Amino acid sequence: MSEKILMKGNEALACAAMLSGCRYYFGYPITPQNELIEYMSRELEKVGGSFVQAESEIAAINMAYGAACAGGKVLVSSASPGIALMQEGISFFCSVEAPMVLVNVSRGGPGVGNIQPAQADYFQATRGGGNGDYHVIVYAPSSVQESMDLMEKAYEVSESYRNPVMILADGVIGQMMEPVILPEAKALENIEKTRPWAIVGHKDKRKRNVIKSLFPKPQDLEERINGYWGKYEKAKRELAEYEAHGLTDAQIVFVAYGSTARVVEEAREILEGQGIKAGLIRPITLWPYPYKAFDEIGDKTKVILSVELSQGQMLDDIMIGTKGRWPVELAKRVGGMLITPIEVAEAAKSALGRLK
Repeated sequence: MSEKILMKGNEALACAAMLSGCRYYFGYPITPQNELIEYMSRELEKVGGSFVQAESEIAAINMAYGAACAGGKVLVSSASPGIALMQEGISFFCSVEAPMVLVNVSRGGPGVGNIQPAQADYFQATRGGGNGDYHVIVYAPSSVQESMDLMEKAYEVSESYRNPVMILADGVIGQMMEPVILPEAKALENIEKTRPWAIVGHKDKRKRNVIKSLFPKPQDLEERINGYWGKYEKAKRELAEYEAHGLTDAQIVFVAYGSTARVVEEAREILEGQGIKAGLIRPITLWPYPYKAFDEIGDKTKVILSVELSQGQMLDDIMIGTKGRWPVELAKRVGGMLITPIEVAEAAKSALGRLK
């Protein structure tokens, strides 16, 4: 078994990106993801990569756009308000089908908010903040090790789907330290073989590649959108991922993702000690959302409780998944406040009590 090393979440994300073959990083300092950009500034050039601290988040995403269109394996990172500034660029990535991995270590908002952990970027990540018809594939790790593992998967998915993939972490995951096993380093790829669409030199051996996002004729734009939309339907069928625990005999089922799912695990133990069976659905992909997880719930369940660090942004997806089969309630803290296992357990008992 490989030796474990202790790493902070932000550094683990950066390290995993490099081991996955990332050689181009673009970003701008913002808490709580600064350890990621610091790691890249120190380590990327050691493996022949290029690190650019841009003058702004808008500049960073557009620099990344150019590098990705030229076939580069790109990483961009920021935190909530910085990701908001990048939305137009993300829409461009989706329009031209350029792969890219984007890390959002989210914090409290709206606006500048604060630097404490939050999950209020759920809509921004899963519904898209830019214009037009597109999706970003979104993974939500709940540990430092899973952050590394999902980074490796994010690059594979981004390449195969030619689409941006977001790792949506939060300040807890980014700042905490845990032992991890490093993934194997990926061999560097030949751009012309693996990305034949990229804008690289061709020496008149083939037709020149053209990457553009402007289609003045509506019929051309419709054809373009319909042409790439099939991959999103494919993603819904193939990429939705989740963990489920204790669903068959649960009286109440929690739904939580990221760091909050860890809090729920302790709340389940508290409730178990009080004779209350509680299950957990932990979405690993937030888009596509794992709606089929709700089909595993047993006939003893009386209520679903979403546990979030937001005002209930995941509720819409839970409602779609439950299809009206159970009442759905919310336990939450916002503004960077963390919810505790005791608060979650009390919310669960209150929800069950209201059904009597």
